[in-house]
Amino acid sequence: MQNQDSNGSNGTNNQGNYSNNNNVINSPGNREAGHQRSTKYYILGIVTGMLAAFAITLGVIGAVRIYKAVLPGSRGNAAGRTESITNRSVERKLGVLEDTIKKYFWKDVEEDALEDGLYKGLLNSLEDPYSVYYTNEELIALQQQTEGIYYGIGAYIQDGEAGYVQISGVIKNTPAETSGLMQGDYIYKVNDEDMQGKDKAYVVSKIKGEEHTYVTLTIIRENASEPLEIDVERRKIESPTVEYEMYENKMAYIQITEFDLVTTGQFETAYNQAKADGMKGLIIDLRSNPGGNLSTVCEIARMILPKGMIVYTEDKYGEREEYTCNGENKITVPLVVLTNGYSASASEILAGAVKDYKIGKLVGTTTFGKGIVQKVINLSDGSAVKLTVSSYFTPNGNNIHEIGIAPDVEEPFDAELYKNGIDNQLEKAKEVLAEMM
Repeated sequence: MQNQDSNGSNGTNNQGNYSNNNNVINSPGNREAGHQRSTKYYILGIVTGMLAAFAITLGVIGAVRIYKAVLPGSRGNAAGRTESITNRSVERKLGVLEDTIKKYFWKDVEEDALEDGLYKGLLNSLEDPYSVYYTNEELIALQQQTEGIYYGIGAYIQDGEAGYVQISGVIKNTPAETSGLMQGDYIYKVNDEDMQGKDKAYVVSKIKGEEHTYVTLTIIRENASEPLEIDVERRKIESPTVEYEMYENKMAYIQITEFDLVTTGQFETAYNQAKADGMKGLIIDLRSNPGGNLSTVCEIARMILPKGMIVYTEDKYGEREEYTCNGENKITVPLVVLTNGYSASASEILAGAVKDYKIGKLVGTTTFGKGIVQKVINLSDGSAVKLTVSSYFTPNGNNIHEIGIAPDVEEPFDAELYKNGIDNQLEKAKEVLAEMM
């Protein structure tokens, strides 16, 4: 999370109005891989909205629309047509279950949590890991994450020792950097609250807040004689999703970590800088890129692809939607795209188009294989559902779902070499690109 597209439409259902349907290309659920260079690794950030507290009060009427399948005779009529899952028998059984939980469950349970569980259970029954119910807070976090813009301090965290989370990275030109926070710092307290044993989501929820307010972090730093108290201003943070380097022989390297709304501008800036620096060949690194916005990957594809299809989608009704390129910006230098088993979704759209048009070579290992698209449907109470709505196909008509895209040059990742500072897949990409230049 990663996801807006302008092609959605508004509509209604029998639980309330919904609107702002957004096409999304989601991650495979694994945003990390051990072979990515640590300087290019982004874990969960201490940024407002990336993780939010999960609680919201919803109307009781909608809650009884969940569990139809538990009662005999409620699945459908004599013709086998499925009826609504809402009926008095279901309402009664839900009441019995709620009373049973309250009477026998060993801990007190908030009614809001039970209610949200009903909605989440309905989506879970689809047995689709990409179809999800979001509370209002979860939806806000999703939107902020997919935009790539957050209100926070500009640092990343990971699990540390002794039950405290640890700062794993600091984004340049952010409050975290200017306040003196450093990689390796342990977050001991947030606004004087001890964070021992708290998970990353909880720590982030305490650090987040309104823009231009301050949070006080008590830090344990190696070689410091006592904890340090640091006041950090919360500000609007743009998550870095693109990195650029120029190697010898004018080989440009651009890594895209995910396709957020901010990624288009970041890629364009890096790409233009590479051209200004005399680029004679380009490596685009999509390894461990979990995907993101369909609109974003298409905008980036239009900067390098020839005229024609980028990708097209088809839903269960056979309705087809095409995303095309005018070819005015077709890349004019040799191109290599790095992929691995965690390159998914939007990454596979770009890699698949490059391979189908034969404008570059794929180096690495076969991609994840996520060839389906989700749409976020906002409900009138501020919650939302994300549903898988269609399959997508590469320009040559290939559906890569659960198959992936095989590289032109197979190069498995060598963990032992990486420990010694050698990225063998990147070195192979340089070798292949040199042969093409």
